[in-house]
Amino acid sequence: MEKDFTEADRYYEAQKKVKEIRGFYEHLTVYVLCNPIAIVVNLMTCPEYLWFIWSVLGWGVAIILHGLKVFSLPPFFNKKWEEKKIREILEKENQQRLEK
Repeated sequence: MEKDFTEADRYYEAQKKVKEIRGFYEHLTVYVLCNPIAIVVNLMTCPEYLWFIWSVLGWGVAIILHGLKVFSLPPFFNKKWEEKKIREILEKENQQRLEK
């Protein structure tokens, strides 16, 4: 079931994708700028407990997941998966309607 996109639709989709990519790079920039500050604050105030590791790891996982989503790399929850799930739900609803 292939859609016939007009030039305006294609432009809108490309514009949306560029915004997503820009959002990822902004997120990555904030990560790169804020974590050194957290590291310095941690080492200056409480060097015996390295709590900055939790910030770097937790936020790092979020950055990775964000990048996977933006660049369409995850093996799950991509557009094909969404379309397949929608078809499954519609078929299930149609089946239930026919059984009533």
